[in-house]
Amino acid sequence: MRRMRVIPVLLIQNGGLVKSIKFKQHKYVGDPINAVRIFNDKEVDEIVILDISASKEKRGPNIAQIADIAGEAFMPLAYGGGITSIDQVKQILFNGAEKVILNTSALDNPELITEIANQFGSQSVVVSIDVQKNWLGQYKVYRDCGAQSTSFTPEALATQAAELGAGELFLTSIDQDGTFGGFNLSLVERVANAVNIPVIACGGAAEVAHFRQAVQKGASAVAAGSMFVFQRPHRAVLISYPTPQELKEQLFAHL
Repeated sequence: MRRMRVIPVLLIQNGGLVKSIKFKQHKYVGDPINAVRIFNDKEVDEIVILDISASKEKRGPNIAQIADIAGEAFMPLAYGGGITSIDQVKQILFNGAEKVILNTSALDNPELITEIANQFGSQSVVVSIDVQKNWLGQYKVYRDCGAQSTSFTPEALATQAAELGAGELFLTSIDQDGTFGGFNLSLVERVANAVNIPVIACGGAAEVAHFRQAVQKGASAVAAGSMFVFQRPHRAVLISYPTPQELKEQLFAHL
């Protein structure tokens, strides 16, 4: 039986916890530290924290907030947002995070991937790839929280990141984000087939069955935001996470 990681994703905007739909319509859902404490009790595998306003505001990571969150987290923590230098990476890892996630810098300064891998190991650097179909129906990597298209296909950026030393890829379908419509399975399969490093699938999960589908298409781990912070159908805030028994019965036993 394969053990798959199931990862909550917390988005931080202006210091608070938010959730989006297709990278827009951000809704405030609470305090990130309170959310981490709840996930502690639910014994999650690991957690991803993304400060989605840092790069847009052209500022660095909020090291004090990262330290506060990491100090409360009983699980491995990966942080992304505003990282542009190896010194920032040192501070983030020193203050309790186990991994850093690069998005904008993976495009603007890809050599930073190699620098992090050389100093801290490939397992410490994750490259985030946000993907959306353009007006021609082609998969393209987008930047600036989905605001701007790039020339990269997801496979091309994934391959480059792997060659530069990234230990994992965090693959998000913008079109599926927050929709509860399930993962973009064709996208997951394409990227997973292009590289030999783990791919974390994100965007659209609504139930454990969606996790199983993504893993069957090649994902090494699965991540979700709305599924873990909202109660449907009215999107009321209620933090949840599958029990070990639910995961065993509905996910791991089928793999």
